[in-house]
Amino acid sequence: MERDEVDELVEAWGRERSDLDLAPVEVFSRLTRLDRLLDRERRAAFAAVGIEPWEFDVLAALRRAGEPYQLTPGALLRQTLVTSGTMTNRVDRLVARDLVDRLPDPRDRRGVLVRLTAAGRRNVDDAFESLLDRERSLLAALPPDDRDSLARLLKLLMGPLA
Repeated sequence: MERDEVDELVEAWGRERSDLDLAPVEVFSRLTRLDRLLDRERRAAFAAVGIEPWEFDVLAALRRAGEPYQLTPGALLRQTLVTSGTMTNRVDRLVARDLVDRLPDPRDRRGVLVRLTAAGRRNVDDAFESLLDRERSLLAALPPDDRDSLARLLKLLMGPLA
């Protein structure tokens, strides 16, 4: 396997701090770099259909909710991990682009529901297909068993952090 920048980084730290176990650096530095590269791929996939990553996050949460593709702002907050002020701003911007509608919540006179419009559904479906195409091509170098092992190992690694 070809050397990468993490190999060089570990080698340099090894010269300077040979007293330390650098095994975590080999894993987490690669994960950090991979995250940055994947973020670029994700942005490119979404740009191809004219949406931003934050727009995809909101639209995808609504799409995954199933018919009638609507959620309360509180449910959207929990799924997208943003503040209520941020969500209000995001919903306002998506309403302006006709990707979502705000509707009164029939179960709570003070509440609202955010619902995916037909245009929003087309956008999120196109964006998701674009993302999957890019991600599939990135995984193509790994045999299916290795992909399964990688997914399992990453899930184990995330466990204590989730």
